[in-house]
Amino acid sequence: MLDRVRRTGRGLWWYLRQATGEAKWDDYLARCRAEGREPMSRREFERHRDQHREESARHSCC
Repeated sequence: MLDRVRRTGRGLWWYLRQATGEAKWDDYLARCRAEGREPMSRREFERHRDQHREESARHSCC
């Protein structure tokens, strides 16, 4: 029973991190570490993501 609760909790935690974009930030940091480059700040990262989202939306209209 406790194992089932833990699995459910981990699944919920994973889902929330995906939905909020927190996982993308962690993926970005890991990629920067692997490539040996300095990551941008969290604020810059979010601005860049928002800008990319807005530009992509403009080009996807009928």
